[in-house]
Amino acid sequence: MNNRIKTELDDAKKIIRDPILFTVIIIVIAALIIFILWPLYDVLKESFLQGNGGITFKYYKQIFSQVETKTVLINTLVLGVFVSVVCTVIGFLFAYANAYINLKFKKIFSILTILPIVSPPFALAMSFIMLFGQRGFITYSILGIKDANVYGFWGLAIVQILTFFPVAYLVLTGLLKQIDPCYEEAARNMGASRIYIFKTIILPLLRPGIANAFLLVFIQSVADFGNAMVIGGNFTTLAAKTYLQAMGNYDIKGGTALATVLLSISIIMFVLQKYWVGNKSYVTVTGKPSRQRDYITEKSIIIPVETLCYLICIFILILYVLIPYGSFVKLWGIDYTPTLSHYKYIMNLGMKPLWDTTLLSLIAMPITGVMGMIIAFLIVRKKFFGREAVEFVSMLSMAVPGTVIGMGYVLAYNKKPLILTGTSAIIILAFIFRSMPVGIRSGVASLKQIDPGIEEAAQDLGANSFKVFTSVTIPLIKSAFFSGLVYSFVRSMTAVSAVIFLVSANYNLLTVTIMSQVDVGRIGVAAGYSTLLILIVMMVVGIMKFLLRKIGIKTSTREV
Repeated sequence: MNNRIKTELDDAKKIIRDPILFTVIIIVIAALIIFILWPLYDVLKESFLQGNGGITFKYYKQIFSQVETKTVLINTLVLGVFVSVVCTVIGFLFAYANAYINLKFKKIFSILTILPIVSPPFALAMSFIMLFGQRGFITYSILGIKDANVYGFWGLAIVQILTFFPVAYLVLTGLLKQIDPCYEEAARNMGASRIYIFKTIILPLLRPGIANAFLLVFIQSVADFGNAMVIGGNFTTLAAKTYLQAMGNYDIKGGTALATVLLSISIIMFVLQKYWVGNKSYVTVTGKPSRQRDYITEKSIIIPVETLCYLICIFILILYVLIPYGSFVKLWGIDYTPTLSHYKYIMNLGMKPLWDTTLLSLIAMPITGVMGMIIAFLIVRKKFFGREAVEFVSMLSMAVPGTVIGMGYVLAYNKKPLILTGTSAIIILAFIFRSMPVGIRSGVASLKQIDPGIEEAAQDLGANSFKVFTSVTIPLIKSAFFSGLVYSFVRSMTAVSAVIFLVSANYNLLTVTIMSQVDVGRIGVAAGYSTLLILIVMMVVGIMKFLLRKIGIKTSTREV
């Protein structure tokens, strides 16, 4: 114990002797407290605080005395479990096909992992309504069904599954490719069948990864706001109910109580995913695969797996193609005459939401990237008191539902000492601290692959922490840094749940505008806005990737 205290004191002295490093640590800790913990504390405080300043549980009693609240809570948990199970199964199927079968169109898997990122979070819900709603192309125009109802559990569940299964796929495909094929071949040589090898070797090695994928999807499903609002119908979830309670019923106290319940569920799952399941891996004990895996040749396995994967891919691609197509027809479900009227309406209504969203996302992008790499550097390379807390808090915003963050920002920055409500700064800050965890995780993964001796050598030659970070660390992890930049821009452009509380007359965002158009039934206009959003995102990301490739830097938006 004494040795540990002595070591910590020595580390603290080293930090203090480097004024730049000490200042950066203080600034990072202050930023995490002010822009992550303070808003969450305000949500929690508001749910327990009476008008006279006393502590009370009456707001929790009020919301839980309502039958609707209990129904909403059950709805959220049932939906989360169902979607997570199905997403994990489909994600595993795609990952298995990618790793074990010589598919002809493997690039389509990569496209599918990108589409949910570069499109609005409720884009698939909108397309699903266009296909299967009351005026849906399939239900009304082809089948002649006039009372089709896609709203509710099944519509929301299907849309969430199609939106979130790439998360499970990305987690599991990497793990499957890490399994050394020698173990499987040894079992095959001893007469084991493919099914027996799958049950006794592959599944046991992947159990932590499967649990990890399940929990990650569960967090996404529970926190999903856009799809729940667009296609949830009478099947209300906690994320949607929190917004409706606070903004629709003007009951901030009840809204914060619901937000606290939602936050508790998300944080419990986040802790399970990160500190229990996330630290377990049975795959890495095998090291890197000794050689390339031989692809499966049995038609009895290839045909059903390929067929299922391709059918799902085709269906998703159809849903995404409907978005631009819907923006060019006169009146969806009634008149499919080609027209530019929706884009004319958008031009007349004003392009301000589009410019505001793009500008604020571009401003947030470099700040997010730099902060992500600084925090990753501190977590991996520096020892200081509270380092574990910095890591936990910096990654926490990944688990916090957007509706909770948005409500927290409204409560925290609507009064002195920091009045930001109605300004662009509050939206930029929401963008930064919502997108930062992916950059941090990418930076941490890259830094762990680099020998710290390189940076230590620079310090021994007299370089301070700032010089080491800018001249040695950043060049070594430049791919992770620029991947974080790309991802933060995309995430900011498509954000809705957090910023729906923060938009104002001065600054309105594209995703919020799209949702309002869906609410009033202007599907064509919403599809037009969505098409413009996707085009801007792809154009900016394409330009960035082109420029980065010219200077020899590879980037990827496929981060989970």
